[in-house]
Amino acid sequence: MCGIFGYCGRRVAQPILMEGIRRLEYRGYDSVGIATLSGGRVFVAKKKGKVSEIAHQFAPAALPGTLGIAHTRWSTHGIPSDRNAHPHLSCDGKIAVVHNGIIENFSGLRELLEEKGHRFSSDTDTEVIAHLIESFYQGNILDAVRKALKGVEGTYGIAVLHAHHEELIAARNGSPLVLGIGTEEFFVSSDASAVVEHTKKVVYLDDGELAQITPRSYHVFDLKKGVKEKEVSTLAWDVQEIEKKGYKHFMMKEIMEQPESLQNTLRGRLDKDVRLSLSGIPREFLARVQRIMITACGTSWHAGLVGKHIIEKYAGIVTEVDYASEFRYRDPLLTARDLVVVISQSGETADTLAAVKEAKRKGATVLGIVNVVGSSIARDVHGGIYIHAGPEIGVASTKAFTGQLAALFLLAFYLAQLRSKPVPRPGMRQLQNIPEVIRKMLADTAFISAIQKIAEKFHAYPNYYYLGRGVNFPVALEGALKLKEISYIHAEGYPAAEMKHGPIALIDENMPVIFIANRGGAYEKIISNIEEVRSRKGKVIAIATAGDKLMSQKADFVIHVPDVEYELTPLVNVIPLQLLAYYIADLRGCAIDQPRNLAKSVTVE
Repeated sequence: MCGIFGYCGRRVAQPILMEGIRRLEYRGYDSVGIATLSGGRVFVAKKKGKVSEIAHQFAPAALPGTLGIAHTRWSTHGIPSDRNAHPHLSCDGKIAVVHNGIIENFSGLRELLEEKGHRFSSDTDTEVIAHLIESFYQGNILDAVRKALKGVEGTYGIAVLHAHHEELIAARNGSPLVLGIGTEEFFVSSDASAVVEHTKKVVYLDDGELAQITPRSYHVFDLKKGVKEKEVSTLAWDVQEIEKKGYKHFMMKEIMEQPESLQNTLRGRLDKDVRLSLSGIPREFLARVQRIMITACGTSWHAGLVGKHIIEKYAGIVTEVDYASEFRYRDPLLTARDLVVVISQSGETADTLAAVKEAKRKGATVLGIVNVVGSSIARDVHGGIYIHAGPEIGVASTKAFTGQLAALFLLAFYLAQLRSKPVPRPGMRQLQNIPEVIRKMLADTAFISAIQKIAEKFHAYPNYYYLGRGVNFPVALEGALKLKEISYIHAEGYPAAEMKHGPIALIDENMPVIFIANRGGAYEKIISNIEEVRSRKGKVIAIATAGDKLMSQKADFVIHVPDVEYELTPLVNVIPLQLLAYYIADLRGCAIDQPRNLAKSVTVE
């Protein structure tokens, strides 16, 4: 999950590198480091801490040159510290390496290198790469990197420089890297969001590829076969989309962007006459598919659980949901008649990418629901739906979740249409209007004020329950996850009916219980569950349908949401849960955009 940035051109590298890793800090913020090349020497500065806290210690005069690499770390091997920060150097100090990923055979490589006289100064797996390259170096840094990587097992995105070569080498296997192409200057980054302010022309490296970059040109090589021709893509968004635009945190900005991001997901797919059109997916296969497997991680897994409910309801296809992190390890039963749907905001999630490969190996057709255009998953699946939510910088996903839900509704409706099932036109029309519904919610000061008051009342409580039924059980899971991620409060999501099968033992006057209690579905059952909590003095907070007077009598606090078709309620219910988590975390003084121990894109197992 680390962030890598590299520059090779005519400008002074240090300020470009600092800005690059500042934009990549959502990928990891345990430590920061930069290496530059000037006058046949490698200059290095690295320090534990966040970019914003220690940037002043990276003086331009101490990092001269027009070529350099930079890193912001999410720790795996070795605690966050100055010595474990990247870049890592070879014994002779002439080779510098930054790395994102995990080298699985680093212990054996380290032992072998130590027998040859190499001495290590960190606890990381990454340092092995620098020493391994040094052991193969005979005047050609590209050849040395290629030979070294042939002995490496695991995942990596790396950038390498050598004191005697005015060039930058980048390589990828399982961890994303993109090459930005400017005018007599080039950029290497873990994410296009750090490149877009300099250029919109990019090349996405694939697994097993290396790039050799000089101030004048670049070449891409296969690890085994030689030079490759690569397509140059054009980014569809600009730098303004990744700025805060006056908001205190990216998370709040991205919550408020959801009307627009949802409109982008639906645009061109559901027109004003409620006609559905999905391109880029295998229509003939979908018309006859017998079983669907949805696999994802974290927030995307929660979206998948909603997807199961609506696909089975509207399309009548048996649908299962699996954690991508478990998928390939349990030898899933798949055939050529099965459809696997993978969901990932970044399109680089390591576990989900591995699930794609496993599903394809077993002959299944694979569709992706992905946000980042050109990402690894997007390029590896047979087809899919881009959600077009735009860059999501806050670690806790918000607009990507609602975009994923909208894409799953489109897929469910489309499958129903292909299979001659009754297509719910009222639901489709309401889905089309959801962006405007959410826009009005977010513009309603009374709605926002009600959530803020609840946050003020309960922000010091140490435990929460989130309860929902049917299509809203996954929303309860998502609400609990948001609170855990950014406020560090223990929270659990449950199906409401499961409360009395154990969790009710924890209910007392110190336990806030958030019920998702829209009219429709099992509304009467939810009322009964609320009574069970009230009788044990639990604090009841209800997400309820606008105009529901009964809920105002039953709950201690009520947040009203618009009255929409019951199956669409996850799209409106998640908005107050996102806001509640945000306001609680803000009152607790938490690092909302960069919560401890987390990173945005999980590119390692």
